[in-house]
Amino acid sequence: MKLQKLIGHTAIAAMLALTAGAGHAAEGKTFKWAYQGDMMSLDPMSLNETFTLGLQGWFYETLAGYDKDLKLVPQLAESWENPEPTKWVFHLRKGVTFHNGNAFTADDVIFSWKRSLTEGSDMKGYGAKAADIKKVDDHTIEVTTPTPNPILPRDWTFLYIMDKEWAEENKTTEASNVKGGASEYATMHENGTGPFMVVERQPDVKTTLKRYDGYWNKNMPSNVTDVVFQPITQESTRVAALISGEMDLVMPVPVQDWPRLENEKDVKVLNEPEARAIFIGMDQDRDELLFSSVKGKNPFKDKRVREAVNLAVDTTVINKKIMRGAANPLGSLVANKVNGYDDSYGKPYDTDVEKAKKLLADAGYADGFSVQLDCPNDRYVNDEKICQAVASMLAKVGIKIDLLAQTKSKYFAKILLQAGNETSMYMLGWTPSSIDAANILTNLVDCRDAKAGMGQFNLGGYCNKEINALSARIDVETDQAARNNLIKEAFTMLRNDYGYLPLHQQPMSWGVRSGIKVSQRADDVLDIRNVIMP
Repeated sequence: MKLQKLIGHTAIAAMLALTAGAGHAAEGKTFKWAYQGDMMSLDPMSLNETFTLGLQGWFYETLAGYDKDLKLVPQLAESWENPEPTKWVFHLRKGVTFHNGNAFTADDVIFSWKRSLTEGSDMKGYGAKAADIKKVDDHTIEVTTPTPNPILPRDWTFLYIMDKEWAEENKTTEASNVKGGASEYATMHENGTGPFMVVERQPDVKTTLKRYDGYWNKNMPSNVTDVVFQPITQESTRVAALISGEMDLVMPVPVQDWPRLENEKDVKVLNEPEARAIFIGMDQDRDELLFSSVKGKNPFKDKRVREAVNLAVDTTVINKKIMRGAANPLGSLVANKVNGYDDSYGKPYDTDVEKAKKLLADAGYADGFSVQLDCPNDRYVNDEKICQAVASMLAKVGIKIDLLAQTKSKYFAKILLQAGNETSMYMLGWTPSSIDAANILTNLVDCRDAKAGMGQFNLGGYCNKEINALSARIDVETDQAARNNLIKEAFTMLRNDYGYLPLHQQPMSWGVRSGIKVSQRADDVLDIRNVIMP
């Protein structure tokens, strides 16, 4: 009962903090900004990618979200309680309307949860956190979880709520994946409850938004009335647009341009550490790799080969040469800003080229082998340059990399499970939406189980039954110290099994015009609610 009261009081206090700022008059402030790529879709269940989900959060909302400091605050739920280990009760906000004027009710939450579990959804892992949702009344729901879940509101910070009536009218009751699908309408149209509405959507060109006059939070700090978002893939063009004043904010800024921008009087660089780990994954599921010179078997199934890959890549050199010392080299999939991180499993591996060569020879690959590495060129900070460096280092031990670097729309449409999983080796970055290491286990490490929503981004098919068992215990452990010990044990096992090639925790790298106030959240999400124009 004490836990229930504490959670309820915390939610109410957080709500007051969210609305404490003074309201700003809407004077016609246009905010222009650019990112290195576009969001993939307006459908909030098409792709579990931080940038896409972050931008969708300007027009869609969740039951609970994050403030600028990643503290959990109410959005569409005013408060919540955890009265029983497998039961959560959410009290929904009254008087909220979708952009088309429809009222927000419990039916919309239940519909959105069910939609997250449809075939085309990339958010099944989120939806699987609930076994059932019962409507108590129009503004109260009771969520039953399959097992005790001490962090459900955190687990759902990116499970956006859609309008059931609108979705049914437009035949978009099922999610559409990154290749399209049955619900094409939702990829180009939105009807959320958020502070902004999409006015025009030109994929890969421009998206314009305007402030929603009916937004429920009248004390939102931002004074922005209109937004123009443009993807600008060329780094030099993006930086030039910021310096010239064409753009108010750009992200990311190449780390090599930081000194230049620091000398510009009207521009500043924001480069706080991000809660994202960048890593390379390897196909350990197929009996024969799709893209490799090795026929009839899969070298990555051999732990010695995976260890050789890790020993060949010097993450310290990548940080120094490619990231200009701004990254934090890792030996784990967990960044140090995430709950559960520990140096014992998070420190980088020691590079040893000669041992790597011997391991490959012992595994039967004395002459090495070739394999394709899939890499985005517009998703992470210096992503293609990092992949080039990895390829160069692996070549020194005989692993010849055929690098395929593509824009993220083509990249994700190739590697994701829902898109066919056509990859043998790939780069990925991960920020757990809950800012908790259990999210990483569920999505990246657990053996793939589509029905249970496990391993949905375990693109290499890594599977360790012992880690799976630990992950299941972590999910239900309510004692935080005991829980963190289990997390440490699980990630130590993964480290010793060389399941992935961790690279680093990347820095956030934003450039903003002087006089504009923004909050740089550690999950690298730009929240329009906290943008204030001069």
